[in-house]
Order: sequence, then structure tokens, then C-alpha cells
Amino acid sequence: MRRFPAWLPLLLILTACGQKAAATQVFGTVIPFQTQAVTQTATLIPVTPALTEISLPTPTPVSYTVVRGDTLSSIALSHGITLEALLSANPGISPTSLAVGEKLVIPSAGQVISEASPTPAVLTLKQARCWPEATGGLWCFGLLQNDYAETLENISAQFVLVEASGQEITNQAAYGLLDILPPGKSMPLAAHFAAPEQTVARLQVKVLTAIRLLPGDTRYLPVELENTLVRVDASGRSAEVSGRAVLTGTGSAGTLWLLATAYDAAGEVVGVRRWESAEALTVQAPVGFDFMVSSLGARITRVEFLVEARP
Repeated sequence: MRRFPAWLPLLLILTACGQKAAATQVFGTVIPFQTQAVTQTATLIPVTPALTEISLPTPTPVSYTVVRGDTLSSIALSHGITLEALLSANPGISPTSLAVGEKLVIPSAGQVISEASPTPAVLTLKQARCWPEATGGLWCFGLLQNDYAETLENISAQFVLVEASGQEITNQAAYGLLDILPPGKSMPLAAHFAAPEQTVARLQVKVLTAIRLLPGDTRYLPVELENTLVRVDASGRSAEVSGRAVLTGTGSAGTLWLLATAYDAAGEVVGVRRWESAEALTVQAPVGFDFMVSSLGARITRVEFLVEARP
């Protein structure tokens, strides 16, 4: 059974019923929200690891069994390896849905083998912003754009909070809320930080991984959304979204995920919610959806959707 990172349930709760008025009152405590990297420097951020140095399993690889509470970052840290090395050694792993009992290959620390591999993607960082909570914590979003003709998989990034002097306060790895990002689409990555002791000046986002999906990959099924409807309430703080998912190819999908991203009038991400279907999706049986997404900041003016289906 697939599970989510420890912060994801809280994200879903907060996007459904966050403390809106309080968040607005302390909006100015984090300045500026927009990173300098987005507005003053090139937005193309190279993905690591480098092409010519890919960490691979040892000839006699070590196996690790996922237990409750594990994340890829915590597993990598406990074994003294980098997140990039762990992802390279387990190319089929889903960072957003590790399952208890799942087997991972742990590469040897420091072992680097030169081997040809698909070209890593370079992503555009469209925005990076944090919204404060009444408790002093922060929800931070980094919006990444896929400018390629191919679908991207296993997107991850490092979120870093920095004070005015440029000194790092804290950092956290964040993963795509879906496993894939289609061509021409944008997807937010999200991270929650407890109330920092220092005053936060800005958020920095560094892309860690983004893999181009190879032609002929059958792990994801073609799916489209029909009859989507967004109804924003009078306060602008929440929106009800509905519609249905339709499978456009053969087979059936046992897993169906839908990501709704809420934006304010300035085009900033103010809320996200990932919905998962309890029903199987087939060509003959479309799956309907109806759920709420709420704002952690300003009023919602529009909602965009991404959908993913797997056998």
C-alpha cells in the first residue's frame, strides 16, 4: 500500500481548512517572499547529479526495507549517502509514495561510476514563495515548469530558508506531489517549516532531480479530465472543484491521482491538494471527483489541474 511523506496529511488538512485570517495578518513577517533567483537571475537551474558521474549500486548491493515513517531523505542520511545517489540506484522508486515493506538498493557511500544515462532535465523555476501560519510556521511553494516535449519524472528540490545576511537558517527536501510532470505544465513542490528563530528574508529553491521519461514507458496511462468546474466561495478562501477523469487508452488504472493548485490574482500559488480515487479507472468507467482546495494566503482566482494514472 502506498503512503505519503509525513508532512503531506498536514498539507491536505491545511489546504482544506487553514487559518486564513491569521495568515493574512502576519503576511509581512516574511520579506520578501519572492526569491532573488527568480526575479534577478536566470531561472534555468541545472539538475544534479552530473551526467558523467552517476552513483550506482555496489557489485554486492545492500538492501533496505522501508518502515513506517521513512522518507527518502531520512534513508539517505542514515546510510551516509546523498539523495541523488539513492534515487540513481533506485530509478523506479516513487519519492511521494514509499510503501512499508518496499525494498531499496543502498549504494556504497562515495562509489561513483561513469556510465551513460539519459540527459538530466533543466527546469524553470517560475516562483518561490512562503505563506506564514498564525503559529509562526511557514508553508513554502516552489513552482516548476516543464519546457520539454517529454514528460518528466521523479522531480525533487531543496528548499532553503535564508536570513538577510545570506546565512542559511534551515533546509528541507521537497518532492513533486505527482510522480510525473507533462510537457508544458507547471507543478508546485511544497514544504512546511516550523517557526524559525531567525527572521526569514527569502526562500531559495534548488532542483535536485528530474528525469526524462523514456519513449515507450508503459508505467503511466493516458488520462484526461472532462467537465471540470471550479466554484470559489464568496470569501475567496476556498474553492470546490469537480469533474471526471477519462482513460483514453487501453487497460485499467488502479491508481488515479489528481492535483489541484489554487492561484491568487498575482499568479502566486496559495494552496494545493492531491486527491486519490478509491475506484478503478477503465475506458468504460470514468471516475468522477468533487473536493475542496483552500488558500493559505490571498483570495483564490483560479485553479489548475494535473492528473496521473497508473495500472
